[in-house]
Amino acid sequence: MRLGMLTPSSNTVLEPLTAAMLADLPGASAHFSRFRVVAINLGAGSRGQFDPEPIAAAAELLADARVDAICWNGTSGAWLGLELDRALCEAVTARTGIPATTATLALVEALRRLGARRYGLVTPYLGEVQAAIISRWAAIGLECVAERHLEDPGNFSFAAHGEEVVRRMVREVAAGKPDAVVVHCTNFRGGRAAPELEAELGLPVLDSVAVALWGAVVAAGGDATPLARWGRVFTF
Repeated sequence: MRLGMLTPSSNTVLEPLTAAMLADLPGASAHFSRFRVVAINLGAGSRGQFDPEPIAAAAELLADARVDAICWNGTSGAWLGLELDRALCEAVTARTGIPATTATLALVEALRRLGARRYGLVTPYLGEVQAAIISRWAAIGLECVAERHLEDPGNFSFAAHGEEVVRRMVREVAAGKPDAVVVHCTNFRGGRAAPELEAELGLPVLDSVAVALWGAVVAAGGDATPLARWGRVFTF
């Protein structure tokens, strides 16, 4: 099974973490295609980074590797709208013939499978981006009961925050008694901490790199359960 990952150009977390996770799934490999993403805010310049044309062009390069699924391994759909992620997936599949998903669409599906409506949100983002995410998700029936963010404009800088920062933020939002905690940024170091935090807190901790990988495996028609030590999302 070959998984194609569309990657923000300034991301340094998701590739090594995805490779580490896939070591538990013999025969599976991840292949990456980048397009330019260097800042996260609500301005026109930032929105323009997610124009579908360069993303679809990057997906066509992944298709040359005959991947079994393509995942936009980024979270822009969380604040720009799920409809844009769905349209992107349709465009990618139309141009390549390959099933497609995104980190945010996979997250929404994971929350559905968990029966989780009340969530805690942890990101490194600016407050305006955080507020947009909460508003977008409220429109689909998800309630944010606690949130923490770092006011970091990113994107490269998101990776500079260590696991201890993510752990602290997750513990803080867990005090709000959510059904699940969402760590939503694929350049943030939540993936290795998530399974330990799940055991400590007794609730799902959905890291976006792990969720994106789960979504890609599912889109490819594979079985993600061998990755269960990396988090509850892989047990669905």
